[in-house]
Formats: sequence, C-alpha cells, structure tokens
Amino acid sequence: MDDFKGRVAVVTGAASGIGLGVAERFLKEGMKVVLADVEKGSLDREIARLSGAGGDVLGVVCDVRDPESVKDLAARTLSHFGGVHVLFNNAGVAPAGPMLETTPEDWRWIVEVNLLGVAYGVTTFGPIMKEAGEGHIINTASEAGHVSSAVLGMYTATKHAVVGLSESLFRELEGTGVSVHCLCPNLVKTEIFNSERNRDDGVEMTASQTATIAPLREAITAMGITPTQVAGDILDAMRADRFWIFTHDLTKQALGIRAMDIEAGRNPTNPYVGIGRLDEFASLK
Repeated sequence: MDDFKGRVAVVTGAASGIGLGVAERFLKEGMKVVLADVEKGSLDREIARLSGAGGDVLGVVCDVRDPESVKDLAARTLSHFGGVHVLFNNAGVAPAGPMLETTPEDWRWIVEVNLLGVAYGVTTFGPIMKEAGEGHIINTASEAGHVSSAVLGMYTATKHAVVGLSESLFRELEGTGVSVHCLCPNLVKTEIFNSERNRDDGVEMTASQTATIAPLREAITAMGITPTQVAGDILDAMRADRFWIFTHDLTKQALGIRAMDIEAGRNPTNPYVGIGRLDEFASLK
C-alpha cells in the first residue's frame, strides 16, 4: 500500500515529538489520523489546531500500558472512520541513570510503556489489518535497540525487545499484505528525556538520575534532528516496503562496530567514541 490518500492512521504518543510530526505528515498525505496520547491537555490542544487547519482527525486519550485502553482506541477508530490502515506504535519513555540504582517500579513503568504498549497495539490492531489484507505497522524502537549505553540500561533493554518483536512480526506477516517497519532513530528533538512528566506512580527521580539526564537533554537539543525529518524517513520506508528505518548515517556505523566486536570476540566497545559531539555523549556515566 503506497497510496495513502483517504487511509486511516492511528498514532500513539501523538501529542508531541515524533508522534505529532508523523501525524502532521500523514495529514499532508491526505490521510485521516487518530491521535492517541496519555496527556489530555496537549492532545486537546493539538486536535484543535489540526482540525482548525482542515485535518480530518480524532483525538483519543489512551494509556498504552492498559490493554483495555488500547482496545477502546481501536473501537473508537473503527466507529469513527470505519477502518484502520496504518498503526504507528510510538509512545515511549526514557528514564536515565545507573541501572544498579533502579527499582522494580522503574522497570514496571518503562516495560509497560515501551514494550507492552507496542505489544498491545500489535495484538489489537494487527488482526484487523491482517483480515483486511493490507496495512502498515510501524514500531518505534531506537538506535538503542541495537547498541548499548552506560546510562540508558532500562531504555536499551526495552528497545532491544521492540527490535526483536518487530523482526518476528515481520516474518509472521510476510505474504499477508501487512508491512512491518522498525524505526530506529538516534537523537531527535523531542521531550523523551522529560518523560517523567507522565509518570503516575508517585516515584520521583533520584539525584543521580537527575544529574545523568541533564546532559542528555542538552545533547538532544544541540544535536537532535526534527520530527519532520523522521516523518519523511517513515513515509519513504512505507512506500519502499522497507523494514529498517534509520534516521542517522552513524547508526549503521555503530551497528558495524558491534558486529565487529562480536566477530572478533571482543568485549563491547563504545561506538560513539571519537565521533564529533557524540564523543561527549559516549563519556556519560
């Protein structure tokens, strides 16, 4: 499916960042878009803006950690638009800090959003698309789904899982008419490193987590690409029926270094050492 005019797309984490940028690009392609997000205020504001500009949009407050909330998202999509052709499982969070200082609550939060949120989207919308015999499922992983970082251990674990889920789903759906894509961006100008704003379990960041995440916020501001660029990469991959979506050339370089380490029997090395400003990022502890 490469003609998207009139098609229906569902985007999670759609009230900001990559989700919003992709929703806007889908609308420019003539699509009808369901924007789903847990932040009601931001969602309402963006729905008003986009609909005011002529976009055919529906806003649904959805907590991807809750399978019933995802089922409600599907029901409202089908009731309002009569079908679904594109699913963008994009909602995610990125706490940072020493992994040895993490808690069960930390792990539960990030796994439920980053991994189970994708799984619930797949198991809820995937059968609808398979029965229709067409569609696209895009899962947001990360470059961190392939390489590791000393300060993003939990995030890296969940994104490795999303990569594996996506590859397996690709194989499962081969020949059904439903395409699967795995988005693996490096730094993008989003609020991902401010995701604790949506944490509702009463847990606050520790001093070491706060100290760790500050330079990450600076890095994403200084070096991140725009969500608009990512949206273009996604559309290109959908039209080409290409599974991998890498937004940065250096991602393949990082993957190559990891592969060479494995082949040579070396311990993991940091792929960012010596790469311009990313050298600063590599030194974070």
